[in-house]
Amino acid sequence: MDQAKVKRVFKEWILPFAIEILVVFLLIKFVFFFATVPTGSMIPTINKGDWLFTLRMYNPEENIQRGDILVFESDELGETLIKRVIGLPGEEVVVDDQGKVYINGELLDEPYVKNPSTTSGSFQVPEGCYLFFGDNRAGSYDARDWEDPYIPADKIIGKAVFKLWPLAQMGGLE
Repeated sequence: MDQAKVKRVFKEWILPFAIEILVVFLLIKFVFFFATVPTGSMIPTINKGDWLFTLRMYNPEENIQRGDILVFESDELGETLIKRVIGLPGEEVVVDDQGKVYINGELLDEPYVKNPSTTSGSFQVPEGCYLFFGDNRAGSYDARDWEDPYIPADKIIGKAVFKLWPLAQMGGLE
């Protein structure tokens, strides 16, 4: 192969392919990632084994809203978890013996909870921390059971926004 052909192959094939690989790598490193669900704690919203498209979270204090489904690191359990934000910094969260959740005395509407639990508790969420419960309250090992129920903002990795797998259930998350 002469040098002109080598340059053309490099310019038309190798360089574009290398740039595409670099762009994909940077997107996965800094913009989004894929998460697999380790447990059934979020049934029926998310099932064990589902694949989720997750946006990386920077400045969680400015971007988190109650009801978001987030991916975070649990130091206590030593694993990555996916659960729903229930309590925000500075809030009082009370769960009564019927499983109803009250935020600063007001009943929280939770249409996503299909399997309630009778586990009660009271939480005062510290500044810079969040309180997470699974949607499958009767089958979720979550903040209600943890020794330290609060997750610091710096342990939050991303927000799950879209279910990719299984294909029959592909779609946005709420």
